[in-house]
Amino acid sequence: MKTVEQKAIELAKLVEDGKGSDVVLLNISELNSWTDYFIITSVNSSTQWQGIYKDVKDYIKENDLEIHQTNRKSPDGDDWNLIDLGPIVIHLMTERARTFYELEKLWHAGKKIEFHDLEK
Repeated sequence: MKTVEQKAIELAKLVEDGKGSDVVLLNISELNSWTDYFIITSVNSSTQWQGIYKDVKDYIKENDLEIHQTNRKSPDGDDWNLIDLGPIVIHLMTERARTFYELEKLWHAGKKIEFHDLEK
């Protein structure tokens, strides 16, 4: 059975494969009680967001995860889309929103996981 970290790494790679740019995976489990990992990425359009969301839905069916909630921070849904999988939260953000909210800076005490060269 896969650990939550293994699933987070696989999801980060999945997001990156879906053309999410500058994907960051943070372990924030020691900083809060409501989630363990953040995956943060930049997307260019709602079409790209929807493609990544579809890939995530396909992944969770096979990996004992479920979507708890999806949120859109802006009225048109293009600035910041959040996919809450419980122990893993995926943030799909435009560059503008990512620069404004600076999640990596806000959660700087989290451990950044370098997943790019790891095996799936």
